[in-house]
Amino acid sequence: MTAAIAAVLWVLVKFAIFLIVALGLAVPFYFAVLVSTEREGSTRGVGTVLWRVVFWLIVAAIVFASVFPFYYAILSSLKSGTALFRVNYLPESFNLANYRQVLTTASFLASIWNSIFIATITVGAALLLAVTASYALARVRFRGRGLLLMTILAVSMFPQIAVLSGLYELVTWLGLYNRPWALILSYTIFTLPFTVWVLTTFMRDLPVEIEEAAIMDGASPWIIITRVFMPLLWPALVTTGLLAFIGAWNEFLFALTFTISENQRTVPVAIALFSGASVQEIPWGPIMAASVIVTVPLILLVLIFQRKIVAGLTAGGVKG
Repeated sequence: MTAAIAAVLWVLVKFAIFLIVALGLAVPFYFAVLVSTEREGSTRGVGTVLWRVVFWLIVAAIVFASVFPFYYAILSSLKSGTALFRVNYLPESFNLANYRQVLTTASFLASIWNSIFIATITVGAALLLAVTASYALARVRFRGRGLLLMTILAVSMFPQIAVLSGLYELVTWLGLYNRPWALILSYTIFTLPFTVWVLTTFMRDLPVEIEEAAIMDGASPWIIITRVFMPLLWPALVTTGLLAFIGAWNEFLFALTFTISENQRTVPVAIALFSGASVQEIPWGPIMAASVIVTVPLILLVLIFQRKIVAGLTAGGVKG
């Protein structure tokens, strides 16, 4: 009993230390942000300059902590043999053997295609259903609309493991086990609450006069959605679509549970099941190379669609 109490107290002490450290970082960062957002014409003293320095130092630390794991993965992917276990922060050689090994593995190439297919279909299905649902929730008045929207949002609060057994029974009953459509169904179910919520919030802010003008011209609800609202919804569609694609691309639990054959696996499962020359060997080099290969497309997507989001926000602005 004494040992259990001591363990609980130790957990509380560690949590208190974590809170102190978090507050010690958050409070200076908060004041640094406030100072850094002051207008150019405001008076700049020594304290203001100091807070600006603190702000940029914290930003640099956050960027470093975010980028360093990917940087080290690239370094590790260029090593082989015992060099993988030597800690070096600068590249010593550019050995592409791990990339050649990964790209010449037929099962890994098949998993890339599976991930692309599943993520693309998931995004398309989620956006199609979310746009129509958000139009009804944002523009059509009916009883229980707020309750329905909160229920949709509450669905996303359940962890995947909580619904895994029920979803497994549904997938097997539909005959979708070990097929891409099982993952598309499960990913769409978990993606819809977020996309519906974001698009509904965005659609509520659109001017009602645009919809009324389209109705006066004889436009049907489908025409209003596709030709009137869709160009204005472009920023929200890009954001939710990109997040849905990344979620489907990186998902592991459902992909591991609902697929069993190598030619049906997605990228995360294929990387996790990489095997070495023996059971005890973990092929860190090919794992790092595969991780870099599947991460680069996501980075490119974010860079490309960032400009699209800005352009969509500018083009979709409506002056009252």
